[in-house]
Amino acid sequence: MATEPAGQGVRRSLVARLRERNGDARPHYVVCGSDALVYTLADELANSGRIRLTVITPPGLRPAVPDLEGLRERGVRVITAQRLDERTFREAGLAGAAALALVMPDDMVNLHAALCARAVEGDLRLVIRMFTSGLTYGVRRLFADCAVLSDAAMAAPAFVAAALGEVAPTHFRYAARTLHVAKRGDVPEQAALLTLATADDGGHVTVLPAEPEPGQRRPSDVVLAEATGRPAAQAVTARRLARAGRRRRPWLSIGRALRVGLTRKLGIAVLVALGLTAVSGVLLTHFTGVQGFWRSVYVTLLTMVGSSDVEPQNAPGAQAAQLVLTIAGVALIPLITAAVVDGVVKTRLALDRGEVLRVHSGHIVLVGLGTVGTRVLRQLVDLGLDVVAIDRNPGARGVKVAASLGVPVIEADASLEETLHAASIEQSQALVVVSTNDAVNLQAALHARAAREDIRVVLRLFDDDFARRVQTAFNVNISRSVSRLCAPAFAAAMLEREVLATIPVERHALLVGTVRVLPGSVLDGAPVAGAELPGSARVIGMTAAGSEWVDWLPDGRRVLAAGDEIVVVARRAGLRDLIEQAAPLEHAAGE
Repeated sequence: MATEPAGQGVRRSLVARLRERNGDARPHYVVCGSDALVYTLADELANSGRIRLTVITPPGLRPAVPDLEGLRERGVRVITAQRLDERTFREAGLAGAAALALVMPDDMVNLHAALCARAVEGDLRLVIRMFTSGLTYGVRRLFADCAVLSDAAMAAPAFVAAALGEVAPTHFRYAARTLHVAKRGDVPEQAALLTLATADDGGHVTVLPAEPEPGQRRPSDVVLAEATGRPAAQAVTARRLARAGRRRRPWLSIGRALRVGLTRKLGIAVLVALGLTAVSGVLLTHFTGVQGFWRSVYVTLLTMVGSSDVEPQNAPGAQAAQLVLTIAGVALIPLITAAVVDGVVKTRLALDRGEVLRVHSGHIVLVGLGTVGTRVLRQLVDLGLDVVAIDRNPGARGVKVAASLGVPVIEADASLEETLHAASIEQSQALVVVSTNDAVNLQAALHARAAREDIRVVLRLFDDDFARRVQTAFNVNISRSVSRLCAPAFAAAMLEREVLATIPVERHALLVGTVRVLPGSVLDGAPVAGAELPGSARVIGMTAAGSEWVDWLPDGRRVLAAGDEIVVVARRAGLRDLIEQAAPLEHAAGE
């Protein structure tokens, strides 16, 4: 197995001596940010064990950030700074720190802060939040020992899966096998390695349960399975929804276009003129004895445009009908001209405002085209789904992307009922609300539910506890907090744990990681079953010391030895407990 590089060992010894000189041997971690992710990441780290944690925030935090006073009560040092520069980092005690997380919502601010941090501490692990995917590769080359993560890229698949009613398409490759998350009914039984979550008849979800007996397994169970080449359930669902969305209703689109382009008064005037023309034409042909449908239309149209002769010998009824028909024709032609001109002008203005004239059916309404919304939009389009997007900001990141993909964008306030009606919410399959305004998101969800009770609603809220309560109280299908979904991955990157993947399951984030058994640890000489913690950590694989072969689902009676490596799926606390059990007893006591 791989050994620790000499340079890394020297670095750790120097850092350890610096910590001893500062009077605190605990590893020091620093987090910088201004939105909800800074709080959730700090909360994750504060729960991860015996560490020192410093949080640096600007004076003006975003409204969605919870009160940081609770972190202070748990021993977290919170610093307010105007700029993330060398002076700020020195005052925060960055020299000798183990890792720095830069999670500001601005790529350039994070990059500048990373350069300043390296000037203060050259041997520092950096975890950088990046929205622009094109910068990721360059930043990784610029900084050694650096992890670049995108919360939008991590969260988008979960929102897409929730909109389709499927599990998030998480997959990773390890030891020449590709493993993915699926429902048990969508994969062959022999391909399922581990049950990640199961729900009882009452809807209560149990995460990482003990493996159920064959007769107790449910098709709806969420499992970790080996990829077998079968099409993913999400792709199958997307194709089904795409086919349903292609069944258009052109008459609804024509009706909406007429409502947009024709004013009420002008429409009434045109209808009255047409009615008089039709009635007068029928009376005229009746009194003059004209036979045949075409001859009746011919006489009516010529009379309407004033091409008929004076007929003094006709009966008074025929003369009255001819007179009314001529006057109605004189009025109808300019009315039609005015309606056409008015309709063209208003339709053009409506298109410039981003109003959607065609009525969509079987589509997905997406609210918010920020960083997360843009990722969700791309993935929905890649799956072949029809999308209508809403964002009140014409300069939003995803507006140009939507235009390039041919997706209509309504530039209006999604919290208004008329905006959702313009997006054909009544005929849609699902509403995905991922804007950065919790109030707008919640109002849009409630209006959609009022317009159609069975619509699937996927809602983004910044506060995880608020999201959970909203899901229960307002009958929202899925409500998620992006920061809570992504914080475990950022925390794992800072702690340098060997995390292979992060799996969102319901409201939980499970970590797939590897744990090395060290000499003199609790796990050294213990059976594999000793590392099993149902509800907290499950073992799915094991590699013996000096070997590269992975024993998938090892026998629980097999004895672990120093140098062995186990692959586990665990909650954050469960992974922390296993790492402590795999560490030498004197090392664990020293921490």
